[in-house]
Amino acid sequence: MKNFVFISPHFPDNYWKFCFALKNRGFRVLGVCDAPYNELKEECKYSLDEYYCCSFMDHFDNEVRALEYYQNKYGHIDFIESNNEYWLEKDAHLRDIFGVTTSFSQSEISFLMKKSNQKKFYEEAGLKPARYKVSKNPEELKEFAKLVGYPVFAKPNVGVGAHGTKKIHNEDELVSFANSIPENEEYIFEEFIPGKTVSFDGISNSNCDIIFCTSHYFDEDCASVIKTHNDTMYFCYPKCPEDLEEIGRKCIKAFNVRKRFVHFEFFRLTEDHPYFGKKGTIVPLESNFRPAGGYTPDLINFANSVNVYEIYADMIAYDENRQKMDYEKFYACSSARRYGKNYVHTLDEILSKYHNNVCYYGEFPYALRDDMGDSFVCAKFKTEEELREFDEFVRKKVD
Repeated sequence: MKNFVFISPHFPDNYWKFCFALKNRGFRVLGVCDAPYNELKEECKYSLDEYYCCSFMDHFDNEVRALEYYQNKYGHIDFIESNNEYWLEKDAHLRDIFGVTTSFSQSEISFLMKKSNQKKFYEEAGLKPARYKVSKNPEELKEFAKLVGYPVFAKPNVGVGAHGTKKIHNEDELVSFANSIPENEEYIFEEFIPGKTVSFDGISNSNCDIIFCTSHYFDEDCASVIKTHNDTMYFCYPKCPEDLEEIGRKCIKAFNVRKRFVHFEFFRLTEDHPYFGKKGTIVPLESNFRPAGGYTPDLINFANSVNVYEIYADMIAYDENRQKMDYEKFYACSSARRYGKNYVHTLDEILSKYHNNVCYYGEFPYALRDDMGDSFVCAKFKTEEELREFDEFVRKKVD
């Protein structure tokens, strides 16, 4: 029996489904996280063969001891994964220590997680990424701004979501922001791209071939949602747009992504641009070597009439997708609301009107609320027009 160590199977609270699917395919699933056992959901407990409560997981030695315990008890560890951005580098460090070669090493993932390093792989895939400068020097940054023009977008060179980002409109803002960057942080400055965010989400096998893919459209970018504390909506397409699928497959090969869930983000230009090209052109934004955040795997399931947790487990166990893929597909959205805003319709009214469409609803975990909203309702529809009408009903506010 192969041993799969799953780091943080309790967060997000849908990730026990990965463990459940792996256990059903014959893996011994061993959990490590910092929550007391009695605080785990019953489904999570059932999905694990054993659980190690590792207090203070930010102390890496504690994680090492947890895996030493598992290795001494069960033998060689075959997989170490969290599918969670926060733990990716530590997952890889643990793989190096315990001789696990089924995914990225620490040196590989540390290199790939830098947004500046991702540029060359996009170029290998035939794309034109945003021009950039990694620097804190105001004079160097002013020269860069002269080249690309304002606004300029600044963000941590390694980071998740839109935390720590800044849209810079002029030289005074540029100098002020550059001088405020902490000494131990590295920032990347990029030219601003006029576009809407779209994604390529897929699962790759050991040959870097995509065995499943889909795509999302985001009504508003994360940086704007965080800055305005606004509600938001995003949806999963019933079929990955052809141009995005072609680009996504090329990116998987360029990045050499083996046996992973990925979430690649792009801008689709909303206007012609002198450097990037015509309206509708796809411009790479960043790559994430894990599923999209929150309950997005479930949203993918609603849209595609599949179970991506099982597709992931099929990939791990058999290196292929064994799901039936010809069920009806839908547009599936997650419409989020903010507490403190005055909405026209109550949750009961939403559930009553759209009882045939709503798939799931609830609250986001506190750690995800800044850029995803406070509460959400997921629903699926046959057309984008119906989806838009639903979203307007959910998020409409009292004048």
